[in-house]
Amino acid sequence: MNTVLAVPVKDLVNAKQRLVPVLAQEERRALAAAMLEDVLAALAGARLDAVWVVTRDDAVSAIARRFGAVVVTEAENRGHTAAVAAAQARAVDSGIPLFTTIPGDVPCVTANEIDALVDAATTAPAVVLAASRSGLGTNGVALAPPDALRLRFGEPSFESHVAAARARGIEPRLLHLPGLALDVDGPDDLVALLAEGANTRSASLVASWHVGVRELK
Repeated sequence: MNTVLAVPVKDLVNAKQRLVPVLAQEERRALAAAMLEDVLAALAGARLDAVWVVTRDDAVSAIARRFGAVVVTEAENRGHTAAVAAAQARAVDSGIPLFTTIPGDVPCVTANEIDALVDAATTAPAVVLAASRSGLGTNGVALAPPDALRLRFGEPSFESHVAAARARGIEPRLLHLPGLALDVDGPDDLVALLAEGANTRSASLVASWHVGVRELK
């Protein structure tokens, strides 16, 4: 096994709290599940040896297994950074040379974008970073070896990761990947999803709720 990609996913029941003003709890849960399905469908078409879904949620685990992913079980929700760190450590212990990670709420990501992320990190040491739409967050990372960089997510993580890589003597490769950049967190992101994610399960679900008539902006 040469390349793994880790997707950390929190409990669906408490998903997407920033969407509380516009979506009910069951809608948020359904959207989080649909976005994970979109992500895993894209990953299934990419050149990866394995996909790890890091979670403690049984519903998430069931979705992951349906798409052929390996479930890495957490005892508790420790947050995105801790979940990815655990997956990095597992990759190191397993002797895997190339580690990648993306979040589970980027429904417009494509297999080609994942392949680009991986291809940019084939010569170690390598740090490859793809930013969120705001340019502040980090939505895609590829590391060779898996412990080439300590990762800390949340805005403004992107510039922090760039600086941390350079501090270790590694010039990071920065990729612009539009599909991967769209993480759906707030109402404005729903507008972008409806405009740009026509072929996704997630956009179809949101469109079926007619949320365009609500105050999304």
